[in-house]
Amino acid sequence: MVVAGAPWQSALYYRRAMSDPATARRLAASLPEAEDQSEPESLAIRLRGKLFAWSYLERVDGTGPRVPQLDVLAVQCAHEEKEALISARPDAFFTTEHYRGYPAVLVRLAEIDDDELRTLLVAAWRMRATKTMARQYADELD
Repeated sequence: MVVAGAPWQSALYYRRAMSDPATARRLAASLPEAEDQSEPESLAIRLRGKLFAWSYLERVDGTGPRVPQLDVLAVQCAHEEKEALISARPDAFFTTEHYRGYPAVLVRLAEIDDDELRTLLVAAWRMRATKTMARQYADELD
């Protein structure tokens, strides 16, 4: 699902305030029935037990464990949307080999504003919501 009218699709888009982990957590956790299971070193937001936004886990050492990066958020999204985001704004959106083929995009929080982030999080929430939930909360989320 491509998010119509998203701020990053506008030719008139201009740089506004940056987002950050605390804002990401607040916005995601404010969505209906979202469960904030974040810890100080990583974010994890679920809907009915399924992640829709979480801290990117980077493999710093080629063979070592993955390390949470609070400045990068993984957000559930459709494959078409992922490719569109990366093409339009490679400074803000990217993927890694680990996420290739997986319906999530990696977001550099410092490169997007709070409105963009909320748009992404609402779309991710809708991907995890049941059809009934999506209808029930449609007015609240638009």
